[in-house]
Amino acid sequence: MDHGIFIGGGGADYAQPQQLLLKYANRHGLIAGATGTGKTVTLQILAESFSAAGVPVFLSDVKGDLAGLSQAGSESAKLHIPFTERAARIGFVDYAYRAYPVTFWDLYGQKGHPIRTTVSEMGPLMLARLLELTEAQEGVLNIAFRVADEEGMALLDLKDLQAMLTFVGEAGDALSLRYGNVAPASIGAIQRRLLVLEGQGGDRLFGEPALSLDDLFLTDPSGAGRINILAADQLMQSPRLYATFLLWLLSELFETLPEVGDPDKPKLVFFFDEAHLLFDDAPKALVDKVEQVARLIRSKGVGVYFVTQNPADVPEDILGQLGNRVQHALRAFTGKDRQDLRQAAQNYRDNPRFDIEDAIREVGTGEAVTSMLERKGAPGMAERTLIRPPSSHLGAISDGARAAVIAASPLAGKYDRLIDRESAFEILQARAAAAAHEAEKAEAAAARAEDEAREFTAARRYSAGDAPAKTRRKSSARSDSVGAAFAKSFARQLGTKSGQAVVRGILGGLFRGR
Repeated sequence: MDHGIFIGGGGADYAQPQQLLLKYANRHGLIAGATGTGKTVTLQILAESFSAAGVPVFLSDVKGDLAGLSQAGSESAKLHIPFTERAARIGFVDYAYRAYPVTFWDLYGQKGHPIRTTVSEMGPLMLARLLELTEAQEGVLNIAFRVADEEGMALLDLKDLQAMLTFVGEAGDALSLRYGNVAPASIGAIQRRLLVLEGQGGDRLFGEPALSLDDLFLTDPSGAGRINILAADQLMQSPRLYATFLLWLLSELFETLPEVGDPDKPKLVFFFDEAHLLFDDAPKALVDKVEQVARLIRSKGVGVYFVTQNPADVPEDILGQLGNRVQHALRAFTGKDRQDLRQAAQNYRDNPRFDIEDAIREVGTGEAVTSMLERKGAPGMAERTLIRPPSSHLGAISDGARAAVIAASPLAGKYDRLIDRESAFEILQARAAAAAHEAEKAEAAAARAEDEAREFTAARRYSAGDAPAKTRRKSSARSDSVGAAFAKSFARQLGTKSGQAVVRGILGGLFRGR
C-alpha cells in the first residue's frame, strides 16, 4: 500500500484488497448511494487515508458528523466490536484508532475560522447565479464591475457593491450611452436580492482578510495532510450560497495553482458533498465551466470527488471524467429509479462473477460496488467491496472538543478580526461629500454674483446675508450642475433608510470577467 490507499476488501470472501492508487487519485472520483448506505463513512475513510499519505483535504460537513475526524476512535464505542471484526475479515491488519490534523472553517465564524472572499474575486457570473438574476440584471451587474475597475474602486464587501450599484443608477443616463441600458428597475431588483442575501448571512462571506489558498495546503509536523472541514449544517439552509461558494473555491484553485503534470500523489483532494446542488437549474454556460475545471484541474494536482445520492445528479460529460468510483446501494421503486440504476451500472467495467445492476441494488450498509483506476489509468473491474472501518471517531463531537481544536490550530487568530479598508463605499462617500461641498461653494458664489449685479443695477449694496431667501433659492436652482445634482442625490440616498442599509451591509477566479 506504499503507493495507494486501502479502501476495503473485495472478492468472493472480501479478502482481496481494493486500493486507490495515489498516482491516479487526482483523476477525480464519485461517491454515490441512497441515504443511510454509508457514503459519509466512505468519505471519512478516504479523508483519513489521504491525510495519512500527506495529502491535504477539503470537505464540507453537511450533517455535523465529520468533525469526528479530529478525535481518535474509542474501544468503548458501541461499534468497536463490529469494526474490529470487519477489519479482520478484510485483512486490514494495521487497523488502529487515531486522530487526524483538522482545521475547522465556518462561513459564519461560529464553528471554525471565518472563511471569506471579496466581491471582486467572486466575480459577476457567480454572483449573478447566487442572486438568481435575469440576463438583463446580470448585464447591469457586469456594468457595475466594469465601472469599479475603470474608476479604481475595490469591491470588497456587500456595502461596496450596494454603493456602486447606487452610483451606476444615479449616472445611468451617461453610462447607458457607453455600456447599454442601465434600467432603474434592474438596479432595484439587484439591491433587493442583495438584501435577501444579507439576511441569510451571506454578507459574512464577503470581506477581508480573504482566504489565502496556501492555508488549505498545510501539513502537521509529522507530515500528515491537514483535513479542512467546512461547517455546512447551517450553510445548507441556503443551498445556492453553499454551492456557489464551493464552486468559487474550486475555480480559485484552478486559476491560482501552477501546472504540475503527473504527480505521484495529489497536492489537494476536494470533496464536493451534495453535488446535485451545483447542477440544479445551472445554466449551460456554468455547467460547461465546471466541466472545463474538472477536465483541467487534475494537471494542477487537485482531485475532485463528487458526493451525491444518484450518479444521474452529475451531468454525463462530467461523470465520464470521474475515474475512481464508490457506488453504494441505490433503491429502485419506480420506473425512473430502475432507469437510473441501469445507467449507473453501465458506468462500470463488467465483472463475470456478478451482475453489476443486481449488486448495486443488493449491497448492504458499509458495502459498495467499487472501481478504481489501475496501472496506466485503465478502469478497474467492478468489485463488491466491504469498506474498511474508520480509525477516527464516528459522529459529531462536543463544543468543547471543537473549541480546543480551533484554539490549537496554526491559523488561530489569523482570520478572526474583520478588516474594513478603504474601498468603493468609502471612496464614493468621500466623492459625494466633496461634490456636495463644491456645490455649496458654487451656490454661494452664484448668489454673491447675482447680488453684486443687482446692487450695480440699483446702485445699492446688499450683503449676501441680506438677499431675499426667495432670490437665493431661485439662484441655487439655476446654478446646480450635473455633478452637483448627482452628489446631492447620492448624499440623500446615503441618508435614507436604504442608504443606512448600504452602510450596514458589509463569488472572479475562473470567471474574472468584470
